[in-house]
Amino acid sequence: MNTIRTHLTAIFFAFTVTLLTASAQNEEPSPPNIVFILADDLGWQDCGFTGAKFFETPHLDKFASEGMNFTAAYSGGPNCAPTRACLMSGTYTPRNRIYTPGGAAKGNPKYMRLLVPARERRDEALNKKAATFEITNSLDPEFVCIPEVLKPAGYTSARIGKWHLGPDTQGFDLSTSNGKDGVEKKHYGDVDVAEKLTDRALKFIEDNHDVPFFLYLTHFDVHTPHRSRKEVAARYEEKLKALPKEQRENFKPVYAGMVEAVDTSVGRVVDKVDELGISENTLIIFSSDNGGLPSVSQLNPLRGQKGSLFEAGTRVPTAMRWTGTIEAGTTCDTPITSVDFLPTFAALAGAELPTPQPVDGINVSNLLSGGKVKKRSIFWHYPLYLPGRGLEFEVPGGKTYSWRGFPSTSLRNGQWKMIEFLETDTVGLYNLEEDPGEQKNLADSMPELVAELRAEIDAWQESTGAPIPHQPNPDCILD
Repeated sequence: MNTIRTHLTAIFFAFTVTLLTASAQNEEPSPPNIVFILADDLGWQDCGFTGAKFFETPHLDKFASEGMNFTAAYSGGPNCAPTRACLMSGTYTPRNRIYTPGGAAKGNPKYMRLLVPARERRDEALNKKAATFEITNSLDPEFVCIPEVLKPAGYTSARIGKWHLGPDTQGFDLSTSNGKDGVEKKHYGDVDVAEKLTDRALKFIEDNHDVPFFLYLTHFDVHTPHRSRKEVAARYEEKLKALPKEQRENFKPVYAGMVEAVDTSVGRVVDKVDELGISENTLIIFSSDNGGLPSVSQLNPLRGQKGSLFEAGTRVPTAMRWTGTIEAGTTCDTPITSVDFLPTFAALAGAELPTPQPVDGINVSNLLSGGKVKKRSIFWHYPLYLPGRGLEFEVPGGKTYSWRGFPSTSLRNGQWKMIEFLETDTVGLYNLEEDPGEQKNLADSMPELVAELRAEIDAWQESTGAPIPHQPNPDCILD
């Protein structure tokens, strides 16, 4: 009798194991956790893994070495708010209508050939006449954003840090600008803010590591005002003294300290993911919202700066790690941009794309495993003016002036970059493989390619409703 009972028990156990194994095999794989860490104003070469010579980013460098370095990653806009709107909504700036945080052009209106709303213009009647297209500082709540796309797929989401898109939380379960509850405030210049944000991010990861989660950790560093912990800045002061005199003016110890604060944050987040044993099911992305400032960032050989559609304004340091999916130590030179993240995250989560809202980006998840995506153009549009390093020209009195931002549309397709200068109805055509600094305009020597790319820009402007300033500015004193 005992023998029969033993045999029956063994058969039942084997049958149960078989059922459990079959059930496990038939289960859908759990969608990955997604962590997106965004720095503010970090230049393309301000990290060790992108070529920094003075700044110390050991955690970011290790992170990039364990994943993939995206050498042709671009922000959706040349400054903060436009990029964040593109990232969250998957739409280009003409659709979300966010071009600049200030809602108007900056700089001397007398040097603006086209009539656009200008902050420094004193003639309010003329400013009203200039307002021929909509500019907003807030993302319309009607836009469906990443957390709203992911929620039906079972995701819990948090935005910790800078939002810069208005009062709506756009579906985040947790929204905090400094790690504490309350309405959004700016925390620029707080030397401890990166640590505070990271503390809250780690708690969110711990509290939600057994369910799919989306964490958007968005730093205020390295935005102005530049302030750092004194002991960290002092260490870089000593490092600066060891450099030859002619090199010292290129680096700012306080800024280096802010870069280090972001680097430390990334290291802490990665360590927490590893500690919890979820690295094989967690995609971690690091990027910046736009290019850097020439006073502190290492921009060469790129042209322009933050606020410019030249490369230094929109090319950003970007790396991704997903243990077991992304091969360690790999590089991707396929251009990607901010609008690609919403459709990519939706695909990874098995979520539906928003409708009827257009999605301008594409799913680039194939790149993570070394695959390819269809060749396409990516676009930028800026209908205003912003002074700074970029497009220099002579002004009366024998002086020069420079716009970093100017009415323009730009496109990148493969190795080719085209900028359409709306003031003069001319273009710049650059081969970025041979001329990453955009110094040699090839437009005159390649008329067929110019015609092809201009037609593509024209079609894109029409399809997105991109505003094209066309009224001459009666205040302009230029020839």
